[in-house]
Amino acid sequence: MRADVLAVGLAAPQHGENEPQPRAGVADAATHFGVDLAAVCAQESFTGRAGEVLAVPVGALAPARSRPEAPKRLLLVGVGDESARDLRRAGAAVGRATRGVARLATTVGCEGGATSARAFVEGLLLGSYSPPRQGVTEGPKAPVEDVQLLGCADDATDAALNEAMTAAKATWLVRDLANTPSSTKNPGWMADRVRELAAGLPGVAVEVLDADTLRERGFGGLVAVGSGSATPPCLVSVSYDPGSGTRAPAGAPEHVVLVGKGITFDTGGLSIKPREAMVAMKTDMAGSAVVLAAVLGAAEMRLATHVTALLPLAENAFGAASYRPGDIVTVYGGTTVEIKNTDAEGRMVLADALAYADQHLEPDVLVDVATLTGAASLGLGRRHGALYTTDDSLATAFSQAAAVTGERIWRMPLVEEYRPALDSDVADICHVVEDKKVSGGSITAALFLREFVGNRRWVHLDIAGPARADSDEHEVSKGATGYGARLLLEWLRSAVRPSFSAPLVQPAPRSVRPSALDGEQQAVTGREQGG
Repeated sequence: MRADVLAVGLAAPQHGENEPQPRAGVADAATHFGVDLAAVCAQESFTGRAGEVLAVPVGALAPARSRPEAPKRLLLVGVGDESARDLRRAGAAVGRATRGVARLATTVGCEGGATSARAFVEGLLLGSYSPPRQGVTEGPKAPVEDVQLLGCADDATDAALNEAMTAAKATWLVRDLANTPSSTKNPGWMADRVRELAAGLPGVAVEVLDADTLRERGFGGLVAVGSGSATPPCLVSVSYDPGSGTRAPAGAPEHVVLVGKGITFDTGGLSIKPREAMVAMKTDMAGSAVVLAAVLGAAEMRLATHVTALLPLAENAFGAASYRPGDIVTVYGGTTVEIKNTDAEGRMVLADALAYADQHLEPDVLVDVATLTGAASLGLGRRHGALYTTDDSLATAFSQAAAVTGERIWRMPLVEEYRPALDSDVADICHVVEDKKVSGGSITAALFLREFVGNRRWVHLDIAGPARADSDEHEVSKGATGYGARLLLEWLRSAVRPSFSAPLVQPAPRSVRPSALDGEQQAVTGREQGG
């Protein structure tokens, strides 16, 4: 075993036990390093709770450190009750503790089979993330370059690790895009990144509609929202088609369309936000990044179904040409919308994209993802996304996907009694509710969006709460969290089993290798993530 660090797991006490319980590799590590790990745990009050990490004091490892090729550091890792959630948290803690390390060997997650290994590796990758950084001073240490899983060599684990790396890479992509400052990131910049990311992926095509084309074709919502900005809006379509020779399994959707809110910065427009509320608004395009990551992930997994992502991109700025409260905007398809609050811009760009998808793309399932309402985070906090749908089977499928990924959702009601509050005296519909007798701002926003999906099977995911975090917590990163990318990919994967599960591009570590305890290794590697 060639490694700089060895990580082994201990479970939290269960059923009357008083001490953390050693898992695979702990006894061998104690012998190898010549250290009484039970005494170390007692001395350091190590409990085995999920995400707890203890670096065994260097002095205790002196005999092992003198051996050639031996790991020079030993980490004890709490795995809690060894559920997928706790293993994901353990992985995240190891990811943060091993930044700057070249080679890591670990037995954590290998006793529970492929599902456990996937959860641990997914957590490790998510926890090792650092946001893009600009400047001349040194940034955070790089993630561990190479991870060897001891005792995990089998085909099921190989497939699970590929899924973990694809999911983590999708989340990293969302985080990178959403964390990019808006001084760099505008609609045109986003469109260029989409072209770069899609280049070379089999079956993926990109189309960009510029501001003039949007105006000509009647995308009034996008045009209005982007009117006050020095950088014009655009609509980006990213489509993955598996090819005419590949058909979706029976019962699976043949075409899924994903729509993501893409406001690259949100001042609120003329209904301007206070400064404090603007600070996080570089992440207001997280929905567009989520659906982009999902369609690219579908292409990398070679799913046997057609998946299209629509990214309506605009900057909601404050300027002489800004749209105004009291304006009437005609969105795609001809519906007129009375504007009451220019800070409710996300639903305007989504209305265009949803109506376009309904009229031209013939989706079997239509999903939109958006950092849409503060009301959703007030109601559900910062850990749950608000899910709306009239389709019980879709609600169940998304709930099952959330249980796998740990990205929690809560199904919200589409309260029909609230719909008349969106009626307008001067247009077809009003996009916000001013009647103080009707609250439920996240619900009324969903009811507004429902007007533009036709009779499609539809899911609306309001991620305003979980899309951002004020601090690192387990696999969640400070700033943009990437919430929703793994959820969508798991839903797609479960709905349409992949014909080939191997990421074409992956984040650091450069390799994650399952291996048998006898030293046989099977590499799962790919190009490093660029950019």
